[in-house]
Amino acid sequence: MDLKSYLSNSCQRVDDWLDTNLPAEAQVPVSLHKAMRHSVFAGGKRLRPVLCLAAAEALGNSTDDVLPLAGALECLHTFTLIHDDLPCMDDDDFRRGKPTCHKVYGEAVAVLAGDALQAVAFEMVCRFKSEHNPYDAADFTTELAIAAGSLNVVAGQVMDLEGEGRDLSFDELRAIHLRKTASLLCTSIRFGAMAGKADPAQLEAMTTFGHSLGLAFQVIDDILDTTQTTEQLGKTAGKDEAVGKATYPAILGLEASRAEAQRLTADAKAALSIFGDQAQRLNEIADYMLDRDY
Repeated sequence: MDLKSYLSNSCQRVDDWLDTNLPAEAQVPVSLHKAMRHSVFAGGKRLRPVLCLAAAEALGNSTDDVLPLAGALECLHTFTLIHDDLPCMDDDDFRRGKPTCHKVYGEAVAVLAGDALQAVAFEMVCRFKSEHNPYDAADFTTELAIAAGSLNVVAGQVMDLEGEGRDLSFDELRAIHLRKTASLLCTSIRFGAMAGKADPAQLEAMTTFGHSLGLAFQVIDDILDTTQTTEQLGKTAGKDEAVGKATYPAILGLEASRAEAQRLTADAKAALSIFGDQAQRLNEIADYMLDRDY
């Protein structure tokens, strides 16, 4: 299967699972469940669940039992997007080409929809079952909690907000994005590796891959915010510069930022060398993420 077909097939598998396992729109309270589904099914590349599935496959697990983990990652990611878009945060009107949750359902319901999706993510993790796996439900729950908490995703958001209007150094910017972006991407890959019963050396290699890939993803995101239109991105272009947010192009310049993304992607792929041909799909996804235009 070529990469385009693989990505499409994986997205469909994740979407079908989420559609079945999220509360229906008609479930009371209707406004809450409509808001949750509005954001989850607004589109998107589903990179985090796809990376989870691909990492599991690299360890020899390609069965549907990984889908609860993939679904949990997408729900947690969507929670972060809903809150990130709020007027008290980044104040965005569009996400994935559609009106943001708070623009459609109001701020209060949007906050609660994000809260509910975070809780649902942990519920989904607890549905993962794997026989003879050295990692149990507590391991996966702990992984997700650490990624989502005050040392990683939430920390990155706070640091990002506090950095607006300041001249940040490269190291300060990197510290923000290790937490805000790379942590959940890395957890996605670790989830897949753990589902595939990775040994310590394999899990360490996947972790190195995830951190480097997550940083490369953010560098490209910053470049696209500068070079693409709102229509191409599906969200407001040029917003970072408008609010005085530090970005890689602002600190390094466009060409140096592209070089940094290429370096990080090369580092990520090098970490997978211990897997040989089994990591081919992950390498292809890394190249795809580097070359994307939205």
